[in-house]
Amino acid sequence: MQLTPLLVPTFVQTLKSLSAWLDKAAAYQNGKGANADALMTLRLAPDMFALAAQVRFVCFQAQEPVYRLRAEELPQTLRRVREEGAHSNEAPGSFADAQACIGAAIALLSGLAPDALDAGSGAPIALDLPNGIVFDMTGEQYARDWCLPQFYFHAVTAYAILRNHGVPLGKPDYVSHMFAYIRPGTLPQG
Repeated sequence: MQLTPLLVPTFVQTLKSLSAWLDKAAAYQNGKGANADALMTLRLAPDMFALAAQVRFVCFQAQEPVYRLRAEELPQTLRRVREEGAHSNEAPGSFADAQACIGAAIALLSGLAPDALDAGSGAPIALDLPNGIVFDMTGEQYARDWCLPQFYFHAVTAYAILRNHGVPLGKPDYVSHMFAYIRPGTLPQG
């Protein structure tokens, strides 16, 4: 299976959407005379991670397979993104920090060769979780059953946090990449 053309465009388009959601959220807050950075501490439920963590986890989930599928150690910079997400209650950071994290993820993904991840499709992946659980799977299983679900979980949660707290987001914001596929003359008017 060719994993690069599946994962990279999926991650990049959603990261770009996430960046646009944050821009829209900042404009919304500024329009109310409120500090946009305050949104970084918001969450859907008391026992969930806040927006700051969701953004960092989206960025981590988009970059982790670049290294795992090429059997490379995760760099310290990427480990730091995961740690910052896990500790975002104490240090949520700013919208600028979140945008920088997204920009770094997009830059890494955009710099990959068109087949950079494909050789890892059948390779064994051992995914160790912090709670001691270890998942053994192939690269294809890892991409399908871990990477994509984890990435989308955190992206959707970030979207839901913003939407739940009044940011005027809608389905077009979530699937903005789809506008490139609209057949001419089929977009409803008005």
